[in-house]
Amino acid sequence: MFDIIDITKGVAEGNFLLLAKTISQIENKVEGSETYLAKLTPKAIPITGITGPPGAGKSTLIAALLGEWVAAGKKVAVLSVDPSSPFHKGAILGDRIRMKDWYLHPQVFIRSLASRGHLGGLNSSMIELTTLLQAVGFDQIILETVGVGQSEVEVASLADTTVVVFVPEAGDEIQMMKSGLMEVADVFVINKSDRPDAQTFTNHIRQMMMENGVSEELVKVVATVASQGVGIKDLIQAIEAHQIVHAQLDTYHKLIAAKVIQLIVAQKMRQVDVEKLEKDLKLAVAKPGFNIFEFSQQFN
Repeated sequence: MFDIIDITKGVAEGNFLLLAKTISQIENKVEGSETYLAKLTPKAIPITGITGPPGAGKSTLIAALLGEWVAAGKKVAVLSVDPSSPFHKGAILGDRIRMKDWYLHPQVFIRSLASRGHLGGLNSSMIELTTLLQAVGFDQIILETVGVGQSEVEVASLADTTVVVFVPEAGDEIQMMKSGLMEVADVFVINKSDRPDAQTFTNHIRQMMMENGVSEELVKVVATVASQGVGIKDLIQAIEAHQIVHAQLDTYHKLIAAKVIQLIVAQKMRQVDVEKLEKDLKLAVAKPGFNIFEFSQQFN
């Protein structure tokens, strides 16, 4: 594993080679990675999660955010989780096409990660990777999730601010997702708001917020046309205002607690021999009176 001082020096100089290699080592859980992570001293760098249905323009929106933050002199890291390729199990790398203007920029680090079948819309190593990024000199971290729907609510347990992106035609999708995404948003973005019925759709979002007792003082609704840079400054203002409040409230400590719980669960799962479990389960199921709860107690 590479020395954290060398990685930080590389990030400061716009050279992300050591960082990229370290991310690969952590993601692949090479020997020594747990010890390496335990020695990190991350700073409280804000993490913004960008989620929403496919086609909402999440990556275009991120590219527009990068333009504003880079112009302000900030270094930004983007972890973009793509669906795993059915052939090589790696990321499909769609974000690198959509964010091509930023791929080689010295102030921007973009990394595609495969979801590897993880159902939460994120990658199973995301806590480790975001913690590494918080330790090496970035000013903002962005997570972009796979656009798969309600399961993406996991991003809310990792991000300081969760931005849910919709387009004016997403009425049916909202009905399906409102019990999940609708409840975790800190900021709603109505992207491609130059399309017909955009105002009607925005009013619909606000109506649903009222029905759920959510004040727009707490959860902002921002209209954007990301491809033209329209509304991006308003979005950044909403994100940064939420991050200030979030850092001052007990929600920050709850976020840390949620991450700790996920790490404990992951550690417990790594101690389970899955192949042996499956063999033992096959034998147990064949016996009369099998009880799944009794069987699972041996792993407590």
